[in-house]
Amino acid sequence: MSQVQPGPAPDPVRALLRAAADGAAEYAAGVDARRVAPDPAALAGLAAFDEPLPEVGVDPLATLRLLDGAGGPATVASTGARYFGFVTGGSHPAALGASVLTAAWDQNAALPVMSPVAARLYDVVAGWLVDLLGLPTGTRPVFVSGATVANAACLAAARDAVLAGMGWDVQADGLFGAPPFEVVVGEQAHSTLSKSLGLVGLGRDRVTVVPADDQGRLRADALPRSRGPVLVCAQAGEVNTGAFDPFDAIADWLAERSGWLHVDGAFGLWALADPGRAGLTAGLDRADSWATDGHKWLNVGYDCGIAFTRRTADLHRTFAAVAGYLPAATGPDRFDAMHHTPQSSQRARQFEVWAVLRSLGRAGVADLVTRTCTVAATIADGLRAGGLIVLNDVVLNQVLVRLHDGPTTEALIAAVQADGRIWCGPTRWDGATAMRISVSSWRTDLDDAATAVATVLDCAARLRG
Repeated sequence: MSQVQPGPAPDPVRALLRAAADGAAEYAAGVDARRVAPDPAALAGLAAFDEPLPEVGVDPLATLRLLDGAGGPATVASTGARYFGFVTGGSHPAALGASVLTAAWDQNAALPVMSPVAARLYDVVAGWLVDLLGLPTGTRPVFVSGATVANAACLAAARDAVLAGMGWDVQADGLFGAPPFEVVVGEQAHSTLSKSLGLVGLGRDRVTVVPADDQGRLRADALPRSRGPVLVCAQAGEVNTGAFDPFDAIADWLAERSGWLHVDGAFGLWALADPGRAGLTAGLDRADSWATDGHKWLNVGYDCGIAFTRRTADLHRTFAAVAGYLPAATGPDRFDAMHHTPQSSQRARQFEVWAVLRSLGRAGVADLVTRTCTVAATIADGLRAGGLIVLNDVVLNQVLVRLHDGPTTEALIAAVQADGRIWCGPTRWDGATAMRISVSSWRTDLDDAATAVATVLDCAARLRG
């Protein structure tokens, strides 16, 4: 009597990845049907993680199921259509799919020899981004963790370039004894810019602050009577109002001196992809460096900042490294990511950016910007009609509103967050609390705008009652 031969043993890695993919797909498919913020029961469920470190290992599949079962319900649905906080984009399906492959491949994008595919797709994406945004020929992007590090990378390159023009080599001699130069920022510059200035040794408080207008734009008529050299930090997309600084006027002022113009465009830089926003972005291409996030308006996964410099050699001067086990840094014309960024080892963030750009195309990116701006304007119109005070000119994807005053607005924000249909956060504007609504997700449409208006007005009516 013949015996049945056993089949091949199941592959535990394949089973684990299938379970992860199933959990991710279920989450992504149902994210718009759930509360935007987790409810108390979901938060209480996090107690399942409170256990001592196991003495012996636990089955990885059981571990993954615990993460999905207890962790998933306690997430904030920031990838959904009705999350309007922190200028957070959703995760585009192409980015989500590419991130799975990126994790499986686990490529180090530091050097071409470490990942030929990362090097090739970097070259492709670099050309696409510069073309899409209309930045000057010769501009190159580098990928970092977020806009804070993108700002810091650009400002470090600016610092070294300005001081090199004054005969000082920062990388060789440091900042002790270096000749001083002026740093100019707008009154409404983002906190991450200040953080970056401190990080690169230029000081958070040792800056000349230029007054802003009622929308947060740097007033070019109030620029100092500096003799130069000057590092000017401008802004594309004020974090509350979405306003843009007057880049042409700033660049004209700087042209009479010497120095560097940097633009913090964490989300606003993507307005360059929409021809209809040309009035906002005039002169933006005259800067020397630009910082942005892919994980905001481009809707790739988190941990994707992008720093652009007009001259790649400026990044190379600041970040090139030498070690016996590394290929020689042959010069600024050859691109090795680790010689142009603060980090050495680095995730291949270009995979997700490539996937989204290829999936959307030029027209799709422009439509993403246009559509979300239209949703923002629709929300503003609905809230204004419902008796709320809209505090900004809604020129982009940001809506800034107040109920009556700061305290009543704080109560409104708390009520909206407790309601669960949408999520909006607080900010400070003109000395009092305001509610900030940021429309950044590829999922968000006019139906979601109607839900946002209805939710806020319902909550406001209950407070008035």
